[in-house]
Amino acid sequence: MDKKDIRLLKELLYHTSKEDTISRIKNVQNPIILHCFAAHYNWNSGLDIPNAILENNHCDLGTGLLMFHYADGYRLLVSPEEVLNSSLQEWKVFIFKLKNKIAKVDFKTQDISFTPELTKIQIFKLKKANPSISDMLINESPGISIAIPKV
Repeated sequence: MDKKDIRLLKELLYHTSKEDTISRIKNVQNPIILHCFAAHYNWNSGLDIPNAILENNHCDLGTGLLMFHYADGYRLLVSPEEVLNSSLQEWKVFIFKLKNKIAKVDFKTQDISFTPELTKIQIFKLKKANPSISDMLINESPGISIAIPKV
């Protein structure tokens, strides 16, 4: 990322309203900016902005996987019943939508790699409990690993 991209990232993260950020995220054509934004996003700030990233046609599979794990998708993998019974309706809809999109590889590009922070034991237990679990949800995604800049 060049300095211009980092300035845009800082502006979107720290100096714009939620509505303005959503509007601008919808028009971002650089998948790396979307990926870095998702990596820096404060996940306690709601899911409107992550939904805008996910709906952007330039959102890469690696970014989708990053958002799945940063939004606590692991909980869905471990205990789908718990998630189904969650009172957090917005999160529940988001995490299931994201899971399905990743499992179907419903992304235009697969250029950015993301590796979930799961141990071999966690992966083994997940596969043992659910042998049909999609490898896309628990393994490194295809693509090139990019360095997330500090902002």
